[in-house]
Amino acid sequence: MRPGPAAPGAHPAAASSAQIPATPALSPAGAAPTPAESVAETPLPPGCLSAPPAPPAPPPPPALNGQLGLYVAVIDPQTLQPLRARAFLPNSEFPLASTYKQAVLWALLKQVDAGTVDLGEKFSVTREAQSLGDYPYDGTTARQLAERMIQHSDNTATDLLHRKVGLQNVQQVADDLKLCRTRLILPTKAWWTAQAGLSPTFAGTHLWSAATGEKRLQLAELIDADARKLRADYLQSRLNTYFDERYNPTDDLKVHNFSTPYELSTLVAHEFLRPGLSPASQNLQRKLMALGFGKSALIPIPIAEWGGKGGNGWKILTFSGYFKTKGGEHVVYAFMLHGSNQTYTMPLTRYAFQWIRSSLQQILAVGDGGKAPD
Repeated sequence: MRPGPAAPGAHPAAASSAQIPATPALSPAGAAPTPAESVAETPLPPGCLSAPPAPPAPPPPPALNGQLGLYVAVIDPQTLQPLRARAFLPNSEFPLASTYKQAVLWALLKQVDAGTVDLGEKFSVTREAQSLGDYPYDGTTARQLAERMIQHSDNTATDLLHRKVGLQNVQQVADDLKLCRTRLILPTKAWWTAQAGLSPTFAGTHLWSAATGEKRLQLAELIDADARKLRADYLQSRLNTYFDERYNPTDDLKVHNFSTPYELSTLVAHEFLRPGLSPASQNLQRKLMALGFGKSALIPIPIAEWGGKGGNGWKILTFSGYFKTKGGEHVVYAFMLHGSNQTYTMPLTRYAFQWIRSSLQQILAVGDGGKAPD
């Protein structure tokens, strides 16, 4: 499984981002956060969503360390509002890693329905298009790129599709839902270029962190243009040096795509239950999202339908998903970890899902893998 953007034989470079004026403090190395920890939250403009009150999630497994976030909920399929939920720092921003790629798929299929993108279009994988990790072959179709993006978390496939649909159209997925603590605008190669110190645009302005709307789009396009000038192997080499010699977790929250546990869960709920897609596109979306990672990790919960996406990077791990239980309930979850004291976070997957499952047990009905509902 490779849910995140780890490049073979190199540092698993991070996939996150954020303009976080209020950055969650990291827990001491090896210490699990407690529900008593609080994070100062950035005031939001009117109309932005914020997590409704929810009982706290159970304590995380001791093996999880760093800043943690979690939101799990049984939701009403008509209103998409939580019926029962558990939460841990649901409004705090975290790097998304490859979990953001589901938004690229959703934006792609919206444009397929609009007639502006053809899934049969074939792409050339030029040097400027290559991101970290493996590359698809020249002549790969948009449909095949979408599958690689979700199943294998292919970064080059993601970037080709992200640029095809337009940087703002991927961001629009969050903006339309009033998810004001979610940024989805940068392709993978762009955020790594900024983090490695190789983007003159990013290095030369202090406007990026607070930018929104048209200004954010202009800067994102310029950062992406900087990235496309670089060979992927050179970028990887410079990232290795950065992570070895001067890594700072606050950098993640300046350059990468980001969200909160609650906002990502909200995006997932709409993505699966109210996507605004044609029946054919919605069927394809669910088929591809079922190729993501996480279903087997939810056993023994009896699942009738499932889709999800994960991501990992340097000290970062994220998982999200939607499922319908065999009893007919609709469920969403989002797990986020940032600043782990383990640089390669994939071994923490079992503990992440242990925490997700223990939280789900508290909101699922008896017979659906849970205890009695509230």
